[in-house]
Amino acid sequence: MRIADYSVTKAVLERHGFTFKKSFGQNFLTDTNILQKIVDTAEIDKNVNVIEIGPGIGALTEFLAENAAEVMAFEIDDRLVPILEDTLRDHENVNVINEDVLKADLQTRVKEFKNPELPIKVVANLPYYITTPIESKIPFAEFVVMMQKEVADRISAEPNSKAYGSLSIAVQYYMTAKVAFVVPRTVFVPAPNVDSAILKMTRREQPLVEVKDEDFLFRVAKASFVHRRKTLWNNLTNHFGKSEEVKTKLEQALEIADIKPSIRGEALSISDFAHLSDALSEAGL
Repeated sequence: MRIADYSVTKAVLERHGFTFKKSFGQNFLTDTNILQKIVDTAEIDKNVNVIEIGPGIGALTEFLAENAAEVMAFEIDDRLVPILEDTLRDHENVNVINEDVLKADLQTRVKEFKNPELPIKVVANLPYYITTPIESKIPFAEFVVMMQKEVADRISAEPNSKAYGSLSIAVQYYMTAKVAFVVPRTVFVPAPNVDSAILKMTRREQPLVEVKDEDFLFRVAKASFVHRRKTLWNNLTNHFGKSEEVKTKLEQALEIADIKPSIRGEALSISDFAHLSDALSEAGL
């Protein structure tokens, strides 16, 4: 029997008197086939260390522990720590850390792996209130994360699609992003209001494009999607200002980048945004 089997999950929760907290976005997966698919998608083996975020009662952790060299699981809810000690007692390669991963000193934590030289993959059922990937300067080889399908679609979207936006650009600049498969809401306890998707993100050896100022690139991209139905020109003037001096600089920058002012942000590739942000920077905006 697996932790994720519905009868086992139910028994564990009852035995420990556990009640769900909405503030932690807790939805436990009760489908062993999907858990195996997550491990397969992440290509976990004994030459890989894993950081898991939000292990819950250990359903995914169990599969990860059987396949990975070591698993470091961050659990924010201290009520789940004794439950994980119970459910994962047979797995000595799991280290449960009762800490919010968003506040954790990951640079120090990753040194606690027995073999910290191994590639690190982040595998997680991200709580529903976390809508963007964990950002860190640590060179994680790969993220395989479950999140709201809508957010996964936005991160992996291509130009000229409704889902494409500044979030797509911010992630794809550093990583390739692809939806591996969809997970229906019916396989969770309790069932969330939306379907999920498994998103696989692999770090690029180099960022997708060369740009002079990364932060400025992301700021320009974000400004270009504030009003999706408006033209690039309207969004840029709303962001940078509407004085004649600013308009002249914008016109020059768009001409240098070979981008029409009448186009919409969603029609621009990440390469286009790189050219645009460099041109805007050169123009003194």
